[in-house]
Amino acid sequence: MQTSRSSLKVLDNPFEIDDWIGLLVSVFIISLWFVTLISSIAISLPDSDYLWLSCFVLLRMYLHTGLFILAHDAMHENLIPHSPRLNYLIGCFAVTLYGSLPYQHCRVNHGDHHRYTSQSGDPDFHGQISHPVFWYCKFISEYFPLRSLIIFFVNLSLIFWGAIFFFHVPFTNLILFWLIPFLLSSLQLFFFGTYLPHRQIHNNSNFLPRTHSDRYSVLWSFVSCYNFGHYHWEHHEYPQTPWYRLHKIHKQNE
Repeated sequence: MQTSRSSLKVLDNPFEIDDWIGLLVSVFIISLWFVTLISSIAISLPDSDYLWLSCFVLLRMYLHTGLFILAHDAMHENLIPHSPRLNYLIGCFAVTLYGSLPYQHCRVNHGDHHRYTSQSGDPDFHGQISHPVFWYCKFISEYFPLRSLIIFFVNLSLIFWGAIFFFHVPFTNLILFWLIPFLLSSLQLFFFGTYLPHRQIHNNSNFLPRTHSDRYSVLWSFVSCYNFGHYHWEHHEYPQTPWYRLHKIHKQNE
C-alpha cells in the first residue's frame, strides 16, 4: 500500500503538453550543442572552406544563445511548468554550460529587469551612458560579476588545457568553436534581446516597442534571438508564455 500511495503522489502533477515541449526543446538544444562541439574537435581548419567554417561558428553561436534562452524560460518557471524541480535543474545546467553563470544571480537580475524595466533598478538598463558599447559592457558586468568572471575563466582554462593535453584537441578549434561562439552569443543576446527592444526613443523612458507583424518574418524572429527581439513587448506583458508561443500572443494582440 505504501508503494501505491507513493506512486499516486508522483502523479499528482502529471506532465502536460507545455512540459513535454519544453523538455524536448531542452534535450534538442543541449544535445545539439554537445554534438556540434564534439564534431568541431575533428575539423581540420587548413583543409576546410572558410564559408563552411563561418556557418558552423554561427550555428555554435545560435546554440549557445539557446542555452541562455532555456535558462531564461526556467527563470520564469515556464520551461517545465508542472515540474519545478526539473525546471530548476535544466535551468541551472543550461546557464552553467553557457558561461558558468550562477543561476540564482541571473534569476534575481532578470526579475529586476521585469520589475524596473528601463529604470535605475533594471540591471539591463544602460544607466547614464546610452552608447551601445558602454551599454554592452554594463550588461555583461551585471551578469558576469567579478567572482563569476573568475570562475568562468578558471573553468574554461581547465577544460581547454585538459582537452589539449589528454585528448590532443587543437587549441585553435577550441577558440573558434567554443570561445568565439560564446562571445558572439553575448552580442546576439544584447543586441536583439536588450538593445533593440529597450532603446530610448520618442522620449519614452520605458520604451518597449510593439513591432508590426509585417516588419519581420516569424522565421527571422526565431533566427535573430528565439523571438525575444521581435516579440519583446509580448514577453514583458505575458512573461509566463514560453518563447516558442510569443508569436501567437503577438497575433492575438494585433
